[in-house]
Amino acid sequence: MESEDVTTANGSRDGTHDANRGHDANRGHDANRDRDGHRERIVTAAARLLSEGGPDAVSTRAVSSAAGVQPPTIYRLFGDKQGLLDAVVAYGFTEYLSSKTAEEPTDDPVEDLRAGWDLHIGLGLANPALYSLMYGGHRPGVSSPASVAAFEMLARLIRRIAEAGRLAIPEERAAALVHAAGCGTTLTLIATPEDRRDPELSRTAREAAIAAITTDAPAPAEPGPVAAAVTLRAALPRTDALTASERGLLREWLDRIADPAGPHRRRAD
Repeated sequence: MESEDVTTANGSRDGTHDANRGHDANRGHDANRDRDGHRERIVTAAARLLSEGGPDAVSTRAVSSAAGVQPPTIYRLFGDKQGLLDAVVAYGFTEYLSSKTAEEPTDDPVEDLRAGWDLHIGLGLANPALYSLMYGGHRPGVSSPASVAAFEMLARLIRRIAEAGRLAIPEERAAALVHAAGCGTTLTLIATPEDRRDPELSRTAREAAIAAITTDAPAPAEPGPVAAAVTLRAALPRTDALTASERGLLREWLDRIADPAGPHRRRAD
């Protein structure tokens, strides 16, 4: 219902309603600010507990005590413990990336992939509890938002290699292979006592993964059909010369050329 203006006997408008509306708006703003403050304090406290004692230390009681809030506040802001853990992982992942010097992409996308691999390994070794939760603490088939964001970063690196004509296998398989190799290497290093870690393991795994997905540099002047199909497949989203249905059909053909033994293989007539 709309509020009505109140006119006094001398014809002036009563500002009480306007003042009340302003008060309500300020109260809502203060509530949002208080909620945001609680959220930040809770996530920071939970991240500290995770770093010090692992996921088991991040109990609702411990977090509420460390953050100075009541347990219902945690459920109101995050839904459940898994929602809180997702927020902690996203916070830790963002904090780690922001602590690193942002580097512009170079002219060599394969070298940029090497740098991305090293950054990934560095995240795991610097934050083992966070990393283990990020990649090993979720239900099968369910990824944390932070791990999804990390995979998207990797997919962009793989796309640049494809666009440069240096990707030897389909993008999706290349990204999955590098992701699996990187996660496996990181989790292996985390599980190994620091004084027993092989300092060459990460580099060896990195170069093996890169060798499996790339062609030699520079790219051959006349690449074979597989490399050519992978390259054109990567550039296809940037063309507007085809209709949506035409792009879909061409994408299917390129996928079949790039991966003749893949799931889209058709029985020869």
